Amino acid sequence: MTTVPPPTATTRWRCTLCGNLTRFDVTRSSKVVEYVHLDLAGEPEVEEREVVSETIDSVRCRWCNAVDQIELVDRPGAGS
Repeated sequence: MTTVPPPTATTRWRCTLCGNLTRFDVTRSSKVVEYVHLDLAGEPEVEEREVVSETIDSVRCRWCNAVDQIELVDRPGAGS
């Protein structure tokens, strides 16, 4: 399984097997720091969240279930 970079302002994902551009299942690993506030009843609420690091573990096409066929392509009009 190859690592797929995240899309940017000028790129997007595309499944090379079926051509899908819009539907993907993304599995991520994140390391976060959260400020959790507990009310008097003990119910937690996250009031602040900082993502320290995040990696994309896999991207799967929702249309054809391909995992190793996702690539980055240019977005239309990104260069203009």
